[in-house]
Amino acid sequence: MRRLVIVAVTAIGVSACGQSEGDAQTAVDTLTRAQKDSIVATLPIPGASAVGRALDAREAANARTAAHDTIR
Repeated sequence: MRRLVIVAVTAIGVSACGQSEGDAQTAVDTLTRAQKDSIVATLPIPGASAVGRALDAREAANARTAAHDTIR
């Protein structure tokens, strides 16, 4: 009987911890990849400026694509 109580309490504790972890993971992943890259581009770490230039190049390519799509 004592073993059953210990197993039940452990199962309840593990299930309660598992639910809060899923909620925390959802809250962490609310930023898009572009937003994360933009944040990295502003950090004073090696390679951050290259990330910023890559973002600028991507925006320029998207603008050129949009311009070509409007030409008829």
